[in-house]
Amino acid sequence: MRSSRHFCAVAAMVAVTMLGQAAVAQTVKGGDDPAFLAISAGYHDVLDDKEAFEGRLEYRHDKKIWIFKPFVGAMATHEEAAYGYAGVLVDVYLGRRWVLTPSFAPGVYRRGDGKDLGGAIEFKSQLELSYRFDNRGRLGVGFSHISNASIYDSNPGVETLFVTYAIPLGRR
Repeated sequence: MRSSRHFCAVAAMVAVTMLGQAAVAQTVKGGDDPAFLAISAGYHDVLDDKEAFEGRLEYRHDKKIWIFKPFVGAMATHEEAAYGYAGVLVDVYLGRRWVLTPSFAPGVYRRGDGKDLGGAIEFKSQLELSYRFDNRGRLGVGFSHISNASIYDSNPGVETLFVTYAIPLGRR
């Protein structure tokens, strides 16, 4: 059951990324967005009813490598679990105001008193839908999945439901 959820999450992320590539040509002047400092808060391990508070901080670069923007981040839970990561994201503009952002990032996980994810190397896939304000700031909701892609014997994974505010850095 758990592996089918992992497969569905990965398949959804791949599909959204492919749609994003097709939508890049139809975007509404989204290329003028600055870098962002994204602050998130949410429920960690939400699908297993063992929720923990999660806080997250990310730097989202404004420069693109083809359609991808690099980003780095760190998250921690109130159970002292922590995860540092770096990866890529794609901003898919759904008109002038809405932005769908799939992302993927490998990273290093420390369990603390939180859930044992099987090992230190973990991978985060995420989907976020945000409203884009006139100042380019964004307020969004998202869902992320962290697991080790079965590189260890145990691969329980963890899902987070969160709210994000992305603060624009600099002027565009």
